[in-house]
Amino acid sequence: MAKNHQTFACQSCGAVYNRWRGRCEACNGWNTIVEETGATSPVSGPVATRPSRARGRIFPLEGLTGEVKEAPRTSSGIAELDRVTGGGFVRGSVILLGGDPGIGKSTLLMQASAALAKRGERVAYISGEEAVGQVRLRAERLGLASAPVELAAETNVEDIIATLSQGKPPALAIIDSIQTMWTETVESAPGTVTQVRGSAQSLIRFAKTSGTAVILVGHVTKDGQIAGPRVVEHMVDAVASFEGDQGHHFRILRAVKNRFGPTDEIGVFEMTDGGLAEVPNPSALFLAGRDLAAPGTAVFAGMEGTRPLLVEIQALVAPSALGMPRRAVVGWDPNRLSMVLAVLEAHGGIRLGGHDVYLNVAGGLRIGEPAADLAVAAALVSSLSGSALPSDAVYFGEVGLSGAIRPVAQAPARLKEAQKLGFAKALMPQGREGAGRDGSGTGFPAESLRHIADLVAGVAASGKPVRGGRRPQQRLPAYDDEDV
Repeated sequence: MAKNHQTFACQSCGAVYNRWRGRCEACNGWNTIVEETGATSPVSGPVATRPSRARGRIFPLEGLTGEVKEAPRTSSGIAELDRVTGGGFVRGSVILLGGDPGIGKSTLLMQASAALAKRGERVAYISGEEAVGQVRLRAERLGLASAPVELAAETNVEDIIATLSQGKPPALAIIDSIQTMWTETVESAPGTVTQVRGSAQSLIRFAKTSGTAVILVGHVTKDGQIAGPRVVEHMVDAVASFEGDQGHHFRILRAVKNRFGPTDEIGVFEMTDGGLAEVPNPSALFLAGRDLAAPGTAVFAGMEGTRPLLVEIQALVAPSALGMPRRAVVGWDPNRLSMVLAVLEAHGGIRLGGHDVYLNVAGGLRIGEPAADLAVAAALVSSLSGSALPSDAVYFGEVGLSGAIRPVAQAPARLKEAQKLGFAKALMPQGREGAGRDGSGTGFPAESLRHIADLVAGVAASGKPVRGGRRPQQRLPAYDDEDV
């Protein structure tokens, strides 16, 4: 017989304890453990959803060979959203969408709902945070008030599932947000770990049995992680993160997990008065307005999933008046910056111990791949010497601790994107293509670099005055082949 059992769960990571504690041992959070009461059974633990059986059911096992069918998809009508999801919404799939408050999650989902509804699909938008009147006002601002989207303001999961089960199952159901939902099977307040987990489990079961694609909107913590138990991210089929800086007008939708498509894929949107507009050429957006003659800037040819992106890396190296110089990074990994600085000092002959270093990825984009090491090193050397890098060159390559520049994947796609935007050459690691040969098959010239000293020697050899004849701040040592 089931009985009530009191547990204490951490509201940040979901760890469960049998008594209250001031600090969670799993995530080291203070005052995050809250008492929760739920029905448990002596055998199966928390919230037994069905009676236990004495004997198990024997089911057939199959081999790896057999007929494989492509998952049926429903296009959202927004090309950038379809790119991130892998070609559209898979029927019966569940997507968890997270992002900062006010970043544009509800705006994007309203546009996708209206596009699907106008094509004759049944779409339901369930809001647990806003009233129906507020959702209608947003639709009017976006010019989508005429779309036949079904709206409701409800937080009870059982009522939501019973309503959506009436008639034809919806092609898409949006739950905004999962933190406001509550289920009667759990005796906890809405927003707690147990309620979020129980509500998500019920909605996932409904999606699998009805074939409805469900999007769960999730809150984020101050660290940018999706709030609630981590197990919810394992339960859903895809996890997407809506990123962007409030000071910039573009937004990035990034796929973190996708069982039906590629991960690390991104979609780029621009926030306008009429909502979120797709950006067909993100590289031109990130490079718009850059100063071609400024020292300390380098263009990085990166990859985000299957999409090549060109972005400007900005570096500022200035003498420090502090005992411990500052290292400030925006849009890149601070640990990789420390590694690049150490390699430049050890193998490039550059002394940066008495200088403050500031690094920024222009446009607010966050870069995670190691291929940006070479572009960062070039920007640092350019800023220290005061010599501007060639404005028609792109940089990409991984820098090793020995100073060697290592090859990176998808070099032809990077070179093709650079050629499309009018760049004349690329400085890249020496790979299978060989020095000075094209890696994309289009005749694009590529200069190969073997060591970080080759990069420093190239900047030192240029030594061009910038900005009306101003001489470089610091001359860098020239290197011969014997020094490498």
